[in-house]
Amino acid sequence: MVLVVGGAGYVGSHTLLALREAGREAIALDDLSRGHEWALLGAPLVRADVTDLEALRYVFGRHQVSAVLHFAGLIEVGESVKDPAGFYHANVHGTWCLLEAMREAGVRDLVFSSTAAVYGEPEHTPIPEMHPRNPTSPYGDTKLAAERLIQAYEAAYGFRAVRLRYFNAAGADPEGRLGEAHDPETHLIPRALLSVLGRGQFTVFGDDYPTPDGTCVRDYVHVCDLAAAHVAALDALRRGESGAFNLGTGRGASVREVVEAVRAVTGADFSPGVAPRRPGDPAVLVADPGLAGSVLGWQPQRSDLLTVVEDAWRWHRRSLQAD
Repeated sequence: MVLVVGGAGYVGSHTLLALREAGREAIALDDLSRGHEWALLGAPLVRADVTDLEALRYVFGRHQVSAVLHFAGLIEVGESVKDPAGFYHANVHGTWCLLEAMREAGVRDLVFSSTAAVYGEPEHTPIPEMHPRNPTSPYGDTKLAAERLIQAYEAAYGFRAVRLRYFNAAGADPEGRLGEAHDPETHLIPRALLSVLGRGQFTVFGDDYPTPDGTCVRDYVHVCDLAAAHVAALDALRRGESGAFNLGTGRGASVREVVEAVRAVTGADFSPGVAPRRPGDPAVLVADPGLAGSVLGWQPQRSDLLTVVEDAWRWHRRSLQAD
């Protein structure tokens, strides 16, 4: 059985669905503080906090867990600047608790949800896995600290781990069953789509970056492609593969290009406001995903920008109608 920690969250729920569709037995662990029970689509849930070591020990004692996917944690860059203590507790201490519970239970296979934020301001793009890691936010710091903790457990206790460094997760299940539902929503594409639907004002944070149009450039990867990478990572662990892998497309899109994609998909003509840069946001983050292709056999299938926006738009319209 695969234990999906943080399985009620955005990427976790899509991965839980992918596992079940692949015929894998899986159970979610989530405290539902930021995830949603409806996103489990009927999958079994253990409601617990990843920082609760006793609760984790209970789960491993009761279920025959063979591998763990670890998605639980805090992700908002701006929030991490305001509350670094909370991020270190959730992302680093939570990872330690999970690793300890796994060690005691004799479970050694782990896939960790990491981030491109571990690289910080890139020295060159596209970014390979061996690029220097100099995070520019407490969020990135905590993810890098968690990665190093995992590596220490690999060296000392025989763990096998795949660390997946996402670039910008986006999109939704193409059948409309799942999508992005953060509260508050901080990610670019859903914020733009929600503004089209009359749910808030869309603002561009910074138009003076050293990029062709002055706005941040990011590598958007479809959430279903991310889910497929986690399934591939489990297979890689069984083959004895481990390490860190970038998950992206190798192509960047600026904020203004995303705005144009939203206009093309929705037919709406809207003019976003402009605000100052957010602390900790690098100008350009674009992946070199070649290692994930060669080792994991992973290639993104739905990550062209228009498909990402179309799937997200379908989800947000249905979600609004359901409300």
